[in-house]
Amino acid sequence: MKPGLNADGGKLRAALRCTLIDVKTWLKETRIRLAMPALALCTVLFVSLCPVLLNAQGAVASAGPPASGGGFFPLSEVHRGLTATAWTVFAGSKPEPMEVEILGVLRGARGPGHDMILAQLHGAKPEYTGVVAGMSGSPVYIGNRLLGSLSYRIGQFSKDPIAGITPIEQMLEVLNLKDEKDGQTTTSGAIPDAGARRTASREESEAGDGMTFQAMETPLIMSGFRPEAIRLWQQRMAGTGMEMVAAGGGSGSSKPGAGQDAEPSAAAAATVLPGSAVGAQLVRGDLEIAAICTVTYVDPKQLLACGHPLLQAGPVSFAMTTADVVTTLASPLNAFKIVNTGDAIGAFTQDRDSAIRGVFGQKPRMIPMHIAVHGPAYDTGAEHKLNVEIIDLDAITPQAVMVTVYEALLENNGSTADTSYHLTGSIDLEGYPPSPLDLWAAPGDQGQAATALAFAAGERFMRIYSNGARQGALSGIDLHVEAIPRSAQVELETARLVSNDIVHAGDTVLVEATIRPWQQPARNVRIPITLPARLGAGNLRLLVSDSGTLDRTQDQPRLATHPANLETVLAQDRRQHAANRIYVSLLVPETQASVDGQALSSLPLSVANALEPQRTALDVNLNGESAELAGEAPAGGVLSGFQILTLHVDPGGGLN
Repeated sequence: MKPGLNADGGKLRAALRCTLIDVKTWLKETRIRLAMPALALCTVLFVSLCPVLLNAQGAVASAGPPASGGGFFPLSEVHRGLTATAWTVFAGSKPEPMEVEILGVLRGARGPGHDMILAQLHGAKPEYTGVVAGMSGSPVYIGNRLLGSLSYRIGQFSKDPIAGITPIEQMLEVLNLKDEKDGQTTTSGAIPDAGARRTASREESEAGDGMTFQAMETPLIMSGFRPEAIRLWQQRMAGTGMEMVAAGGGSGSSKPGAGQDAEPSAAAAATVLPGSAVGAQLVRGDLEIAAICTVTYVDPKQLLACGHPLLQAGPVSFAMTTADVVTTLASPLNAFKIVNTGDAIGAFTQDRDSAIRGVFGQKPRMIPMHIAVHGPAYDTGAEHKLNVEIIDLDAITPQAVMVTVYEALLENNGSTADTSYHLTGSIDLEGYPPSPLDLWAAPGDQGQAATALAFAAGERFMRIYSNGARQGALSGIDLHVEAIPRSAQVELETARLVSNDIVHAGDTVLVEATIRPWQQPARNVRIPITLPARLGAGNLRLLVSDSGTLDRTQDQPRLATHPANLETVLAQDRRQHAANRIYVSLLVPETQASVDGQALSSLPLSVANALEPQRTALDVNLNGESAELAGEAPAGGVLSGFQILTLHVDPGGGLN
């Protein structure tokens, strides 16, 4: 009997439980019909064999999942009543078997022509934990043939551990897709025949009132992030399937060879089996964000995992690591695996509907980011530094940059609700000069300065990164942040002319502004300006303002017919004025144009007429009044407010 029991999970289950009910089940499955006395005798014999059978079960578990040479079980042969074995890690790094009862096939449940195998899990652990986040990708075998991966669950409070299985033949299609890196197929050979796909009309996959199948959650490990930063990530990633954050830890930079720019380890890759946990790193280094899945299929060059997409982003470049399951947390609402990521083993190159694909030994393409925070809060004068690499993917990178900046600002014992920040640095883009950053943030009506600065930095980064005209890769982000232990808000209260308001062209005029720092006495700032000699007679307006008002005046908002190209965005970023200064500008009644982000003041009428027909086709903005910067002075903080002063220019030469 023992060989038959080892080959059939249902018979093995009967042997392990050693009860009369399970013996009856076993006898029924083997189509043996005995009278009750014989049944009782069989029960006694069966109980006596339990130790032997338990040893056999232990041998099966220690042997691990079947070798990949066992082949694939075709979807066309799947039917109700089959028994199978699934493998996943509940603790540590060694996969454990689970019994699987095949309930049937749901036609088109994953889309037209994409069927799902419905199954129920049996065994002490899966019946206790239920379907667990992080279990997606767990391989399912009938005998020694791979059927597919556990990938879907139903509802959230389901009493029975019911799961959906992605057929292996649909997962194997991912192996032949082309990677973005070189446009070539990089499979280890031809895909083995998994059997002809059965296609039929789509059936409804709902199993009750509002109870539909959905992909098992992919838990994220956010190592090194504070709760406030995790909440910001969840808000920004809501609805993407990447917002569930589970307890766990990262490989970190404290481990030799781990963290930023880690070299893939061939020795670690050799330990990966079907059923092993695996990590896809979105951020790595001093901070880490990693998605956790289970490996379904492994060959010497690559693997398939998850059985469903992370973002269905197509060609990707995620860092791939081993993972160690600390424990599995059972919860009726949200059961998940608590995981530490491990050694780098390669890169995930495909994120598709039925699986994600990883290549052993390949290094991921990531964006290095360096942040240094300093300020009076550090008594020793030392900088707090963060060095990370961030995934290069439109759907994630801007949010990852934002939350990383936010975390860097929080990692400071001197940070309070009144702390202000001054960020400088650059975004390096291949083929262009570095794009400078000079951002200020002070606490105010919009909340704490750390949040405001993180959003401002993220918005500036997104303008460049998500620009449709960008072709070159981002080669790095280098940021320096000064933490100021007070509110740096400064309000412009009034502005006035110290000299006479009747002037001549070429005169020097003195403007005095009263500014009030937050909860400090007001002070006066005097700014001399010289009027251009070309000015004609008449009234002239002066704009005394903060940087934002001046920027909007020189490049007024307009309804664009197309998004700004990259050159325009870079020019606008370079031209923005610093927020900690007060500016005096002349509002001259002459045509001003903004062309590709460059402000052109006092244009001749002929040039303005030539640009007029191009307003809709190019990044051109025309305005009947030119704003010319005439003078500036330090404000001592983030200035807000503006005033308009009026001069009368008399005809004739200047008096000064």
